[in-house]
Amino acid sequence: MFQSKIAGIGHYVPKNVYTNSDLTRFMDTSDAWIQERTGIQERRYADRIGETTTSMGVEASKIALERAGITAAEVDFIIFATLSPDYYFPGCGVLLQREMGMGEIGALDIRNQCSGFVYALSIADQFIKTGMYKNVLVVGSEKQSFAMDFDTRSRHVSVIFGDGAGAVVMQPTTEAGKGVLSTHLHSDGAEAEKLAMYYPGAAAGFGLENPPQWPDQELGGMLMTPQMLEDGTAYPTMDGQAVFKKAVVKFPEVIHEALAKNNLSPSDIDLLIPHQANLRISQYVQKILGLPDEKIYSNIQRYGNTTAASIPIALSEAWQEGLIKEGDLVCFAAFGAGFTWGSALIRW
Repeated sequence: MFQSKIAGIGHYVPKNVYTNSDLTRFMDTSDAWIQERTGIQERRYADRIGETTTSMGVEASKIALERAGITAAEVDFIIFATLSPDYYFPGCGVLLQREMGMGEIGALDIRNQCSGFVYALSIADQFIKTGMYKNVLVVGSEKQSFAMDFDTRSRHVSVIFGDGAGAVVMQPTTEAGKGVLSTHLHSDGAEAEKLAMYYPGAAAGFGLENPPQWPDQELGGMLMTPQMLEDGTAYPTMDGQAVFKKAVVKFPEVIHEALAKNNLSPSDIDLLIPHQANLRISQYVQKILGLPDEKIYSNIQRYGNTTAASIPIALSEAWQEGLIKEGDLVCFAAFGAGFTWGSALIRW
């Protein structure tokens, strides 16, 4: 059985920079308020027209393919992770396949939100280990700015998220002890509504205390109503305190799980790249694991939370900065809506 390795990495972020001060034009907030709660200083927003989740994924993929030394025609399978697809359906995987002129290969879209990239990496790992595919393109891309409510009522959500994309090419390796050592995936839907975007959706208000009333109860009616836009229920909602409490438990727990599986300890980690959810969460996890500053990578200050794209963007930047060397033990960990969480341990 093969092991899988990351053979190429790339990322893309939009040129439009929005600082915390810029957001004060739209809502009652401040640079100090945002930094104190999240550590974020600025984020990138894609162009409203012409720049999409798919197009950003394409740009990141081009770089990853070039660094892996392969062409788009050599890709065997696509796994595209996003919570902000271009269309309700079809998914972004086939759109990327079309834009990059690939053959009639399989394209899988996954919706695991902030844990999306770790889930996608784990799936790619299984396909390669079994020998089914040799070149799997894994993409995490998000255009979340279009779905944010830039009103004071939603500032605790809207100030956090940004746009961008990251991609990796996964290939087989026969080097003993190299590549993906293990991946670990979990979920718990008991508090699914603590971080969610209800519409559009077929549940028609399931989980809401006061679901909207349709014009015709028998035949249904409009999926989106003016009332939903007015009261904010059409936008993402989050119980920040509940998410934080769960994340600071599950992040270190799933990292320890990966280390224990491989008979390793936190001191063996050369670089931890956590999902960039909140700088305070990352700092708490760092403290729990006893890691020095140079062993944890954070770029949330510049990009905010780019959800499924955050780990591959951070990985790409860390690699470019020379922070990852041959033989290093690199750990990914993520936690997000669902709740879902996971980790991956890689020997570079």
